[in-house]
Amino acid sequence: MTISTDSKGAERGHLPVNTRNPYQPVGDYISNISRFKIIESTLREGEQFANAFFDTETKIRIAKALDDFGVDYIELTSPAASEQSRKDCEAICKLGLKAKILTHIRCIMEDARIAVETGVDGLDVVIGTSHFLREFSHGKDMEYITKSAIEVINFIKSKGLEVRFSSEDSFRSDLVDLLSLYRTVDKIGVNRVGIADTVGCASPRQVYDLVRTLRGVVSCDIEIHLHDDTGCAIANAYCALEAGATHIDTSVLGIGERNGITSLGGLMARMIVADREHVTKKYNLHKLKDLEDLVAGAVQVNTPFNNPITGFCAFTHKAGIHAKAILNNPSTYEIIDPADFGMTRYVHFASRLTGWNAVKTRVGQLGLFMTDDQVKIVTQKIKALADV
Repeated sequence: MTISTDSKGAERGHLPVNTRNPYQPVGDYISNISRFKIIESTLREGEQFANAFFDTETKIRIAKALDDFGVDYIELTSPAASEQSRKDCEAICKLGLKAKILTHIRCIMEDARIAVETGVDGLDVVIGTSHFLREFSHGKDMEYITKSAIEVINFIKSKGLEVRFSSEDSFRSDLVDLLSLYRTVDKIGVNRVGIADTVGCASPRQVYDLVRTLRGVVSCDIEIHLHDDTGCAIANAYCALEAGATHIDTSVLGIGERNGITSLGGLMARMIVADREHVTKKYNLHKLKDLEDLVAGAVQVNTPFNNPITGFCAFTHKAGIHAKAILNNPSTYEIIDPADFGMTRYVHFASRLTGWNAVKTRVGQLGLFMTDDQVKIVTQKIKALADV
């Protein structure tokens, strides 16, 4: 059993937190992160998830839902991947969505030629730069990579399309090679350069340092793509923004290759704490749960119990000391207001951990009258039952 409470809660101004917004930590760093943009990759990276198979109808439903949510870009699987991928790309480009449509291609001229004919707004070009990928994947040296990058980028620019150039496996690449390559593509006019933690090995500090260094080398925007193999994707994304990145790759529920990438909902949780005003104005946060349910159904998984915001435990309070404080003032034990996402908090009282304040609130919800002494007796009986 649970107790549902008003998500707005009581007056919060007396709490020892940010008096302007109790759901934002005092002194949190805001100046740069408010300008971030989302490149939503459920229909590209998400197709690489083990359970994913999106037919055209499902892709269109997901694309429309992402657009309704308010993402800046929707990234699609390369039209060079298969004939159906090309047709799907063309179909989504014809929907007239507000979000810009991108596709992700190898740094190969033939891929670029196929992609520019689909109607996309831009191309995301990628090639591996670590010694692992240069030796065991495409087998090319840095001179070849640089020459190919220049050729493909200039071709895309000649078609009037947006272009991003990204290294793959950036954090295991030689820094001198990496910065030289980025400097070159910046000079010829890419819209963005991308950093990719392809194997999820980077720590927040490493992400901050690399993005900060790159910010001093290029004048264009910086995009970051972060895998979650070591559980750092959301923290890494935030550190990237602090260091000067402008675009974050996400997917719904974080689905993607292996453990996936930065989750859209997880990023929203982190960013609303950093700058609630910006996030609530820009994104239709109430649509997050329906969006996640749509994708979860499409790939046949359940939303994790501890999923930020939409997991069934996200706003559930159980311990007596927590319940009393939450009932008096929700921001005592919540840094995110569930109402911002159309969610509701719950106070769990059928437990040995319950307190009499939680039981008293439930009594009131049922329209009953009991004295405090009676409520305390009932509370002890609930605890005794819960013990067995």
